[in-house]
Amino acid sequence: MTQDRQATYAALDAWIDQHFDEQVQFLQALVQVPTDTPPGNNAPHAERTADLIQAFGFTAEKHVVPAQEVQDYGMESITNLIVRRPYGSGGKTIALNAHGDVVPPGEGWSKDPYGAQIEDGKMYGRATAVSKSDFSTFTFAVRALEAVARPAKGNVELHFTYDEEFGGELGPGWLLKKGLTQPDLMVAAGFSYEVVTAHNGCLQMEVTVHGKMAHAAVPHTGVDALQAAVAIMQALYAENTKYQHVTSLVPGIKHPYLNIGRIEGGTNTNVIPGKVVLKLDRRMIPEENPVEVEASIRAVIAQAVEGFNSQRGYAGEDAVRVDIKRLLLARAMTPLAGNQPLVDAIQTHGQAVFGEKPPAVGTPLYTDVRLYVERGIPGVIYGAGPRTVLESHAKRSDERLVLEDLRRATKVIARSLVDLLA
Repeated sequence: MTQDRQATYAALDAWIDQHFDEQVQFLQALVQVPTDTPPGNNAPHAERTADLIQAFGFTAEKHVVPAQEVQDYGMESITNLIVRRPYGSGGKTIALNAHGDVVPPGEGWSKDPYGAQIEDGKMYGRATAVSKSDFSTFTFAVRALEAVARPAKGNVELHFTYDEEFGGELGPGWLLKKGLTQPDLMVAAGFSYEVVTAHNGCLQMEVTVHGKMAHAAVPHTGVDALQAAVAIMQALYAENTKYQHVTSLVPGIKHPYLNIGRIEGGTNTNVIPGKVVLKLDRRMIPEENPVEVEASIRAVIAQAVEGFNSQRGYAGEDAVRVDIKRLLLARAMTPLAGNQPLVDAIQTHGQAVFGEKPPAVGTPLYTDVRLYVERGIPGVIYGAGPRTVLESHAKRSDERLVLEDLRRATKVIARSLVDLLA
């Protein structure tokens, strides 16, 4: 590594240090605009982001997803942003993607979920760790690059999207499908102590169990959909014992898992439930075939319903029946051979800045990065977000970000851009 390149890295670090208070304030402003998904009214946050980055000399293209598409998808509004920074003909185009949509705060917070309060070197608030933090990381890494070591060729694109929690099809998926971007490499918001090169897939399904509503005083005149749902849930949860023996070869990923995350049903306490709706989430390791996984789950449900009806002698109109609808199929992210320059650059500078080499691993989460990889765009997940999901309280109360991690991850990204665009 040349002495000039080392001097460039030092100058990038110094610029980021000098502007770090401004970077923190930028992140606070982003956290203070709610983007709870559902309901998913996320266009206002995109407008606020575009206004804020305009002060840095960045122009954001606003790509509004048609209202009917968004509503049919179960959300209220989506405006995805692309900021293009061209440096000269030739060279690679590198996309940096972070998502602004988040799960609702839920209960148990000791801080205002949208206060962006700073205490003991941490910023608290929904999306501080996942992933408005990396709106900040990527924006200030690019600002540092242009201030200190503007490349002679290549391009950087900032992709700020708003559909990761629902699967990404109307976020990065929509931008790619419309031909609005086709980068050579990409980095997505992630984990400051790991370079994630693979992740699980996810299948989400809605199971509607139909029985027959009746007065609780005469239960024999009804068919209890909730009891049938319990039989289905027991059968599904029993699969998790089998899944423990289906192990992945990808470091960081263990085995599949099935979770029933939402149950709705019944009309009143004195009424036999006539309909119950279950929503389930099945995490798939990279080695699994999604078609086979879905077929297996449908077979487990069908067998449970058949057993329930047989045990109780239900037949014909009295038989319990189910409707099954796929809500989401997010395929696993598998490494592409072309991602090695990304891995090498981030590991090199991660070691220099953090004092330890970030491992290249898989994660049991799923993300919208897969949508880039499915189109042949090599990508990795790396950013200022949680070093572990548990430590950051991501998707739980009191989500927080260690500000020193934000500072250091910004330096890693800025340094890596120098190498990748050289």
